[in-house]
Amino acid sequence: MLSTKEFVDARLYPDEPTLIQDALRHLVRARPELRIDLAVHKYGAGDISLAKVAELAGISWAQMKDVLLEKGVAPRLGPDDTDEARDEAEVLRAASRTLP
Repeated sequence: MLSTKEFVDARLYPDEPTLIQDALRHLVRARPELRIDLAVHKYGAGDISLAKVAELAGISWAQMKDVLLEKGVAPRLGPDDTDEARDEAEVLRAASRTLP
């Protein structure tokens, strides 16, 4: 079994956190469903708004709402406070700039 220390000792990565971030990035590219499952978990824990969780999952707000319903997680519609409302508005603005 390989260890993170071996990669750092071989000077392939400057440190273990950098290696771990790179490994996680490649993992979610290879298994995109993990990105969605993580987003559902964070949303269910109340850590993140619907707009932010959709951005994390790499899907639209409407798709994320459907995914949550499929997974048995009730979407919380509407922001809880002004900071969350600003976050959601910014995510929606960014998404609208990328539309054709």
